Amino acid sequence: MSDFSTRLIAWQRQHGRHDLPWQNTRDPYRIWLSEIMLQQTQVSTVIPYYAKFLARFPSVAALAAAPSDDVMALWAGLGYYTRARNLHRCAQVVVEQHGGAFPASVEELAELPGIGRSTAAAIASFAFGARATILDGNVKRVLARVFGVEGFPGEKKVENAMWTLAESLLPSNASDAEVSAYTQGLMDLGATLCVRGKPDCLRCPFAADCVANVTGRQRLLPTARPKKTVPTRSTWMLVLRDGNAVMLEKRPPSGIWGGLWSLPEAADESALAERARAFGGDGAVAPLAPLTHVFTHFKLDIEPRLAQLDRGVGALAALADGDTAWVALSDLDSFGVPAPVRKLLDSLQGSLI
Repeated sequence: MSDFSTRLIAWQRQHGRHDLPWQNTRDPYRIWLSEIMLQQTQVSTVIPYYAKFLARFPSVAALAAAPSDDVMALWAGLGYYTRARNLHRCAQVVVEQHGGAFPASVEELAELPGIGRSTAAAIASFAFGARATILDGNVKRVLARVFGVEGFPGEKKVENAMWTLAESLLPSNASDAEVSAYTQGLMDLGATLCVRGKPDCLRCPFAADCVANVTGRQRLLPTARPKKTVPTRSTWMLVLRDGNAVMLEKRPPSGIWGGLWSLPEAADESALAERARAFGGDGAVAPLAPLTHVFTHFKLDIEPRLAQLDRGVGALAALADGDTAWVALSDLDSFGVPAPVRKLLDSLQGSLI
């Protein structure tokens, strides 16, 4: 398909997305911020987070200088929290090692924390007009269907073949604007027409040539991830209440919900009761409705227990340290709290007032 890039650019200019908040700019900071947020996350989910981040951190220098807790608090609910930690560290590296200016080459961008090969190419293309290949999830789906690429795209052999194919399709002798339109077109096609569930093949500019469409294999391409049993883990969480405040505990910087504020945990109910006593309770805990949170590679069953205190938050403040804090339910927005924990606390807020 020698005219693939030409047809894609023409389609993008007429039917693609042109008014997203991070478009129509060459500012690498804004482009980088959007690309990191868009990793494994839908545009509609990202838009309000993107706006809040720009309002709070209008420049890479402002983000680099911010306390980690402020960054995690704004990210809370967006998921994949390693992205937030890498985002903060990347901003610091750009300021400390690059004078506050993002490097222009794909190679240098890819060396920054949290920026892989595809994200580096997207930033270089949109911010600096580089002729570079992207290969995110949407692009993999488009290439697998249009060109009939067999095999699970997450396998190294298949992914390498897709990189080779993607590089061969780059427009030659194209202007910066055409390169950006081509890159955006790949994203737009996968996000709006060549979607995972029910692709809109009738409106696709490649319908007549698409292997998946011609052979009726839209649901079979790209090849699905090989099925594996999803393991289940369990934990017990302590909702330690004193009036309208609860005790939060800061999680370790790495691992699940790294750097966020969550509820104290234990391996079972008796251990949880011991934790309640350590925080000033009498060890009595009452069951709350269990909940399950699904991560990428496992499910987490949560058994929450409520412990009542009546000593006054001020008197208990001495029991808190840098890794624990008494937080009013009305002030949870100031802390980075994982989505399922926030949901649990929000459901209790009426009864805790």
